[in-house]
Amino acid sequence: QVQLVESGGGLVQPGGSLRLSCAASGFTFRRYAMSWYRQGPGKERELVAAITSAGGITNYADSVKGRFTISRDNAKNTAYLQMNSLQPEDTAVYYCKADWYMEYWGQGTQVTVSS
Repeated sequence: QVQLVESGGGLVQPGGSLRLSCAASGFTFRRYAMSWYRQGPGKERELVAAITSAGGITNYADSVKGRFTISRDNAKNTAYLQMNSLQPEDTAVYYCKADWYMEYWGQGTQVTVSS
């Protein structure tokens, strides 16, 4: 059974940091590119960051460049999103996605940035 389980979300003050994790099971994680998306209140789901299967190439939305870092540990079947200097506009449900010849989504984790 394929599963992507996000964790690490929560409430944080502006300027704070969170690290999201996406634990994968049920498929060959190392073959899949991984990405993080988010959907804020009343907004469309948007791509935040992506990383290739071996981790050699990453890309980021302009809005998070320099603040967020995507990474992966293929030995642990886990992808990460380190989020620094969080701002209220980063408030959203964050989803991880796995892409190869199939596409899998996690259930999402809520990130709320508020004082």
